[in-house]
Amino acid sequence: MTKLLIIEDEAGIRMTLSLMLKAEGFEVTAAENGRVGIEAARAKNPDLILCDLSMPEMSGFEVLEELRRDPAIAAIPFVFLTAHADSGNRRRGMDLGADDYLTKPFTRDELLKVVKARIT
Repeated sequence: MTKLLIIEDEAGIRMTLSLMLKAEGFEVTAAENGRVGIEAARAKNPDLILCDLSMPEMSGFEVLEELRRDPAIAAIPFVFLTAHADSGNRRRGMDLGADDYLTKPFTRDELLKVVKARIT
């Protein structure tokens, strides 16, 4: 079973994403912030990480930088899910090693398309 990790500080969005992806047959772990997300990535070794950009304590950029520095988890595909649609944030995310960048609001079909493209 494909393992996904969602790192999202907004409880409602985290729950919605989890339920949507579990309904599609994915094993989902959810983390409420970047620090917990990094710990979960190390413990669960997911097949894909979906991460918010704007979070308290640690931004999605910082999460990605930390993950990419750890050889054990550096190669896990990473997708930003964010309300920041500007090209500067998108470029920064991609320069840091993100595999994709999906802007909120997005549809279920858009999310599934991105997830499936990154896990095949």
